[in-house]
Amino acid sequence: MIRVSNLGVVFGRGTPLEKRALDRLNLTIEDGSFVTVIGSNGAGKSTLLGALAGDVLPTSGSIEIGGTDVTRRPTARRAGLVARVFQDPLAGSCAGLTIEENLALAAARGRPRGFGAALSGSRRAVFAERVASLGLKLEGRLKDRMGLLSGGQRQALSLVMATLSPSKVLLLDEHTAALDPHMADFVLDLTSRLVAEHRLTTLMVTHSMKQALSVGDRTIMLHEGNIVLDVSGPERAGLTVDHLVAMFRKVRGQDIEDDALLMD
Repeated sequence: MIRVSNLGVVFGRGTPLEKRALDRLNLTIEDGSFVTVIGSNGAGKSTLLGALAGDVLPTSGSIEIGGTDVTRRPTARRAGLVARVFQDPLAGSCAGLTIEENLALAAARGRPRGFGAALSGSRRAVFAERVASLGLKLEGRLKDRMGLLSGGQRQALSLVMATLSPSKVLLLDEHTAALDPHMADFVLDLTSRLVAEHRLTTLMVTHSMKQALSVGDRTIMLHEGNIVLDVSGPERAGLTVDHLVAMFRKVRGQDIEDDALLMD
């Protein structure tokens, strides 16, 4: 379970450029839930993800993951609790290492046994099986350097790497935004499959309302650093982008100004 209580993040505190990115935000995510997060630029989406990952230090409030208070715990000490896939396909893997070595590094994160153990014969068989399940014909290229692959291939492998770690929380930061439409659809379908197979508690930030409603079981919308919409279950089923826009207008008394949210 993820429990965020009265979370506040202020950048540039005490300066003329002070900005409150999150404002006493409260959020509870049950184990195994797949939550999509939408909001305009500057709404606080990436700040929330950064705070959960350990990249952003909260100004106030607390964060618990799996019953552990991680509010002040740095990113490196969350390795066994949180896995993350970035918007940039190049950010989640090392171009100079082989596919196999990247997978081994992911498998070693947060575990007492290190990189060498993760490259054992039995683990290599697991790597080949996981990669083969992608259907991208990469299982015969495990000795190739990661830098030889396309962005879409690397992003698909980043998702596989996330499932190899002991982490049960997966953070996705607009992870299809840099891909072409065909590969974006492939990676999104793969995301849904892996989240279900490994029962991962997932928070996916996206800039597309349509995408946010197409996967997961709950959608929240951030605006000015807080949650203004939170839909799940029967209320979410059958919702369209137009419905979300109307709900936002009703709650906030204003229109959505970020046209990118309304695009497919």
